[in-house]
Amino acid sequence: MKTIKKGLRGLTLSTLAASLLAALPAWAVNPFTLRDIRVEGLQRVEPGTVFASLPFRIGDQYNDDKGAAAIRSLFGLGLFSDVRLQVTDDVLVILVEERPTVADLSFSGIKEFDEEVLKKALRDVGLTEGRPFDKALADRAEQELKRQYINRSMYAAQVVTTVTPTDRNRVSLNFSVTEGDVAKIRDIRIVGNQAFPESTLRGLFDLDTGGWLSWYTKSDRYSRAKLNADLETLRSYYLTRGYLEFKIDSTQVAISPDKQEMSVTINITEGNRFVVSSVALEGEYLGKEEEFKSQIAIRAGEAYNAEDVSTTVKRFTDYFGSFGYAFAQVEAVPSIDRVNNQVAFTLRAQPARRVYVRRINVVGNNRTRDEVIRREFRQFESAWYDSDRIRLSRDRIDRLGFFTQVGIDTEPVPGTNDQVDLTVTVAERPTGNLSIGAGYSQADKLSFIASINVENVFGTGNYLGLDVNTSDFNKQFVLSTTDPYFTQDGVSRTFDLYYKTTRPYDAQGGDYEIKKPGIGIRFGVPFTERDTVYFGIGAERVTVVEGNELPEAYLDQGGTYLPATIGWSRDERDSALVPTEGRYQRFNTEFGLSSERRYAKLSYQFQQYIPLTKQYTFAFNTEVGLGKGLGGKDFPVLRNFYGGGLGSVRGFEQGTLGPTSAVLGSTTGERVSVGGAKNLVFNAEFIAPFPGAGNDRTLRWFFFTDAGNVYGENDSFEFSKLRASAGVGISWISPIGPLRFAYATPIRKFDGDKIQKFQFQIGTSF
Repeated sequence: MKTIKKGLRGLTLSTLAASLLAALPAWAVNPFTLRDIRVEGLQRVEPGTVFASLPFRIGDQYNDDKGAAAIRSLFGLGLFSDVRLQVTDDVLVILVEERPTVADLSFSGIKEFDEEVLKKALRDVGLTEGRPFDKALADRAEQELKRQYINRSMYAAQVVTTVTPTDRNRVSLNFSVTEGDVAKIRDIRIVGNQAFPESTLRGLFDLDTGGWLSWYTKSDRYSRAKLNADLETLRSYYLTRGYLEFKIDSTQVAISPDKQEMSVTINITEGNRFVVSSVALEGEYLGKEEEFKSQIAIRAGEAYNAEDVSTTVKRFTDYFGSFGYAFAQVEAVPSIDRVNNQVAFTLRAQPARRVYVRRINVVGNNRTRDEVIRREFRQFESAWYDSDRIRLSRDRIDRLGFFTQVGIDTEPVPGTNDQVDLTVTVAERPTGNLSIGAGYSQADKLSFIASINVENVFGTGNYLGLDVNTSDFNKQFVLSTTDPYFTQDGVSRTFDLYYKTTRPYDAQGGDYEIKKPGIGIRFGVPFTERDTVYFGIGAERVTVVEGNELPEAYLDQGGTYLPATIGWSRDERDSALVPTEGRYQRFNTEFGLSSERRYAKLSYQFQQYIPLTKQYTFAFNTEVGLGKGLGGKDFPVLRNFYGGGLGSVRGFEQGTLGPTSAVLGSTTGERVSVGGAKNLVFNAEFIAPFPGAGNDRTLRWFFFTDAGNVYGENDSFEFSKLRASAGVGISWISPIGPLRFAYATPIRKFDGDKIQKFQFQIGTSF
């Protein structure tokens, strides 16, 4: 009997191969035909796994080379710590010793992380329950855990691994962690600056030396990724202000001996400020030189601006792409005159070949159905490549709101020179939304508003919403659903089912109710890529249940209402959640078709966001409403506009501005607010970073001023009767939605106005 044995503890595959070759003469066996193959020592590994890895079968000719190959193959499985081969009477016996497997993972001393987060990190490096274990794997696990802590600026973290053998050749691993404290940035220095103060340059950074809100923003925790982003911001700041040869020479990050403080030093060379002297075209421009010239953003006589250069190159590339040239090469070549500090640019273009799209692939949508994404595409398969349509398609997919990231990659089709495939990569986000609001006043006390909205039900792209209001004055239950592609042309359909009970905001002690069950249907027709027109009709049965404190204006308001609506909206904001620039407009009309209630109601809203700097934004909002009775009838009181409070003039109680009505049976002359047929609101906000929060956009504060009022049907819009307020607020993108606090002081009020200085709500703006 001859035995071939080789253990692999501590050996690399190259060392193994060399050892095997050196040892072959000592193992030499005469070639023979295998009569049988047996495997011994298996505990958990299936025999078939071993047999499948062997380079021979029963009946094959066996020799030393094949034996060496078998050993390499079995060790390559990573399942065995020792492998031996024995040959007896033409029978090969394979003796193996399995590596132990991980029975369980545990952690001690963990405070900064949830255990599941760390287990996932270890799983990424190959260590998880049920997997084979060795010392090298434990070392990698320790390094990965330390890396996780370093990513959170905890450089003093120490990890000790304890391996405990258990039954059936298994081990239990415990990682004992001493976390230590967070290493904070002590100072950030910029060396070499002359054109701009160091404080100005440091103000561009998201990293800083901390403030009283650093516990929230974590801006004083060093991160290499954040530093790289800040360095790019610094580079962009110089390159957009004429400093063509600006460069960052070096970056030093020093940590204190106790690993609790860090210092960052950035060495820069500004160079001279250059002015563009001329811009010329060179190359092939499809005979459309004038059209391309109109796309140039670089301006002769102005300071060099890297953004203008990149914008010009992108415009040229996109314009070539609109004609099907997906691989056009455009290069902005500078010619630098350092004597006069001038730079001349030559725009060289080579359109290459025209291509068409063979196939569009969608990846990353684990929940959302393919058709929900594909129906937003304006670039079609088997059509000429069109960069404008592709960019529009990407924007439409992004505006769905279902994804945190949307990207489209162009890939040449192998073996062809005129075809490309498009790959749409998306990263899904949770599309359910919980919105909660609250307010407090002496009349209403504490009231709650809640809504649950799912924008992508079962991945279909449909919307399902449930709104509940528990206010003492306004209780409502609204169920609505929207199919955004009721037709293939993109016409949406919305159903609404609701039940509402209402009392006036400032009624006290009244026990009457206004009940409004109803149903409605609306259709949205996309007239352009940004403009949508809405049509709808509904039916509502209004019942006025008489009781104490009933306003006389409500006595004859019961009956059947058949409202028909026509509306239009255009949203050009850069973000619906935290807008910093752009415009939003909405116009809506409502007509009462019932013979009992004939009226017209119009409203218009306009919002504009103006970025002053990276940190500061000015926002303006205005709303105008007008109602008119038709057919000789008065405008229905229950269709009135209301003013005051959130979404209107802050600092005044919700819905208390405007005309009032006498209370039925009152002997004291009591009057209550019932809204009005006309509405006028102005809001202005100056939005700034919250002190101590740095450039964090999730927590900001704003200073505002509001003006507005509600008027009766026969009243004119009198500016002399406008109420006005001013105040300060906090905007926070919280885990449950956008939260806004506002404290307002009326600066123009009249006798009898009801004041409510503090207000807050989740899920609203202005």
